[in-house]
Amino acid sequence: MTARSHSLPPREWQFFSKIAFVCALFLPSPAFAHASDRGHVLLLPTGYYLVGGAFAVAVSFLVLALLPADSLERFWRRRLPLFALDDSDRAAVSLISFAGFVILIAAGVLGSRDPLSNPLPLVIWTLLWAGATLLQGVFGDLWSWLNPWHGPWRVVSRLFGAGDEGAWRLPRWLGRWPAVILFFGFAWFELIDPAPDDPLRLAATAGLYWLLTFLAMLAFGYRDWSRSGELLTVFFSMVARFAVVERDETGRLGLCWPGAKLLAAEPLPISGIAFLLLALSSVSFDGLSKTFFWLGLFGINPLEFPGRTALIGSGTFGLVLTFVLLAAVFILAVWLGQRLAASGQPFGQAAGLLVWSIVPIALAYHVAHYLTALLVNGQYALAALSDPFALGWNLFGTADMQIEAGIVAGADSAWWLWNAQAGAIILGHVLAVLVAHGFAGRLHPMPARAALSQFPLTVLMIAYTVFGLWLLATPTAG
Repeated sequence: MTARSHSLPPREWQFFSKIAFVCALFLPSPAFAHASDRGHVLLLPTGYYLVGGAFAVAVSFLVLALLPADSLERFWRRRLPLFALDDSDRAAVSLISFAGFVILIAAGVLGSRDPLSNPLPLVIWTLLWAGATLLQGVFGDLWSWLNPWHGPWRVVSRLFGAGDEGAWRLPRWLGRWPAVILFFGFAWFELIDPAPDDPLRLAATAGLYWLLTFLAMLAFGYRDWSRSGELLTVFFSMVARFAVVERDETGRLGLCWPGAKLLAAEPLPISGIAFLLLALSSVSFDGLSKTFFWLGLFGINPLEFPGRTALIGSGTFGLVLTFVLLAAVFILAVWLGQRLAASGQPFGQAAGLLVWSIVPIALAYHVAHYLTALLVNGQYALAALSDPFALGWNLFGTADMQIEAGIVAGADSAWWLWNAQAGAIILGHVLAVLVAHGFAGRLHPMPARAALSQFPLTVLMIAYTVFGLWLLATPTAG
């Protein structure tokens, strides 16, 4: 983990704190996140990025409002065919993944107690939650192959002669609510629990989750529970819709524009909307909860951080509050857009479609928020995987590698790091406007009404940009 310095004049810091306070009241910014602290040195003026990001989104909306709908439709439909991929080895890959998972759980129980030396927290929080999300957003649904349940479920169902369906059927009204509840528990453990990086505690939690999920798959069927209750599968499948790699019904792979698959998505039900907004709001709180501004609201001196145990109550409150605020603001934006366009479309259908436009924003914040963690903690993960039980092994020749924490420190590193983070956020919001405009064309065939319907949502995207860049620039503690 790296330390982070910040040199912002008090008057300027107060100015941006006020901006963040207004944004926090109305719009918690999403940023796909985890438990590792980020760190970098800020050199360039924060206002440059705040104004630049807001300008990029505003201009993109104006351009899209004048862009013919048929031109945008032709843009999204472009594909580059590649090759076919066979599903026959999927169970074997999953079994290998399961074997690796078992080794990691054993390492959590028997290995080092240091979270930066034990591979379990490094793999789960850095390689899986931070890294795999990025891979899903680029290459598509790799998780359907790598998850540690499909292979064992296939073996057990074949041994006992069970079919693909479970003994019981999940009621349709249940939707994705089990995944929503489980994701809230996951977010609480990640962000509020006093020791989510403790290897033994994490091993017990991850092992119990795997077992309960496996039993649910046997009871309700692998496919049904994966779509309704397994939080990682639900989350990763949503992220994969942004990827530039797609696979058709025949198994053939192809390349498409980023976000093109989102426009082919069906409207999410209420439970799906809640899941996606909860995923975004939880990582919004991850960034916000460490800021001097948030800690000051509860009378906590950020320079004398008391630890997570003292913040369980305020943390739980903040986690719930950010979800409620984000859901309320999103619903309000969709409702206002429908009113401005005088739309006769059902509100649920509009909200279920437009919520997909937030996926590019989520991925952009994921890249920006976790870039430093991937660069530094990823090195620790490579070293720990060579010696998972702290016995002096060097399985992959990386156990004694020198950790280059300076990769995110210094003037040159800070310059390219900030430009990469700011660029990712601005690009993500521009793509979000493109996707939202595509959905608006489906909901409102008349271009003028489509543009009017997107005005409130575009205002919120501008606020996302401003607040998200402020989160990257403001001092943090803990």
